[in-house]
Amino acid sequence: MDYEDGKTPLEEDEKVGLLIKTVSTRNELDEFEQQNIEKAILWTLKRKFKIHTLLEEQFIKQLHKKMYGEVWTWAGEFRKTNKNIGVDKFEIAIELKKLQDDMRYWIENKSFSADETALRFKHRLVSIHCFANGNGRHSRLMADVIVDHIYKQPVFSWGAASLSHQNDTRKIYLHALKAADAGDYELLTRFARS
Repeated sequence: MDYEDGKTPLEEDEKVGLLIKTVSTRNELDEFEQQNIEKAILWTLKRKFKIHTLLEEQFIKQLHKKMYGEVWTWAGEFRKTNKNIGVDKFEIAIELKKLQDDMRYWIENKSFSADETALRFKHRLVSIHCFANGNGRHSRLMADVIVDHIYKQPVFSWGAASLSHQNDTRKIYLHALKAADAGDYELLTRFARS
């Protein structure tokens, strides 16, 4: 059955852990998540973070909880099941530690530009796929926090459109991510600043 855009009902398995029991469609869920994410963005803007704090597992989990904690019971907790993307659930903490160590090295040695460093972190973080859901939005906000708090640069615009739904902007973004998968961050850097 075809539904109007945003009116697609949530399946029962998609509601597991949902705190707002009245949510019944994808559109309603997106709205509640967006409200929660906006609060998380304000939280990041009102605080000063030290470099080492931003890269710690505790902060990464805390930011996810700030983004989704009013919507999902599992917000801020590493996923407990394997997905068709991401590392094995038992490797999440290990891969995250490797990423944190790499990031410290990149920062200390000025290996890449500010934008590319933040985007490399984002790209690796989303490929680890730490959480049951929200990994793309979380990794983009992490890149924003890094470029803002560590490098004192403006946050990314991310194509200035919603990346949650299928549209031309999302297609360009996914193309840029595929290039980054192959080690080319030029398209992702351009997209993030477009």
